[in-house]
Amino acid sequence: MTVRRGWTRRHILAAGLSIPAVSLPVLGRAATTPRRLRFWNTHTNEKLDIVYRDSAGNRPDALARINHLLRDHRTGAIAQMDTGLFDILSALYDGHGSSGRFEIISGYRSAETNERLRHQSSGVAKSSYHMLGRALDIRLSDVSTSRLRDSALELARGGVGYYPDSDFIHVDTGRVRRW
Repeated sequence: MTVRRGWTRRHILAAGLSIPAVSLPVLGRAATTPRRLRFWNTHTNEKLDIVYRDSAGNRPDALARINHLLRDHRTGAIAQMDTGLFDILSALYDGHGSSGRFEIISGYRSAETNERLRHQSSGVAKSSYHMLGRALDIRLSDVSTSRLRDSALELARGGVGYYPDSDFIHVDTGRVRRW
């Protein structure tokens, strides 16, 4: 069947034609396009603008620098963060066409820090994903937290918590859930 000029994607789909060829170049581009993230740690005032993945894969030097930025600022403990978190951030960043930076409210937390915070607040889980390097509390400087939350929920790649009074969201690489 010849596709006529003026046909939209809706026309093609209504005609029952498959369009996997349209999706494949996008997927291929995503695999080879460098993934860049911009961070600002709100507690240490450190900034980082870095490519963490390129056509060769994850860049260990970049991941080490990100892990350092996301360390427990109370104890100085550094953990290897789940790179799935960075993929979530990259998808959020790209999905909004953002030119801002992720403001880090909380990254890795040592067990000691997590326990101390649990005694100060009811919103800190005993077995927090933060202690496993699988969670971040964030804002994106040029996107409202409500829009960021909606986008994170749409991704369905893990847990999403929304804290409008404190103006941040929580993302993690656990099972899909929301609060």
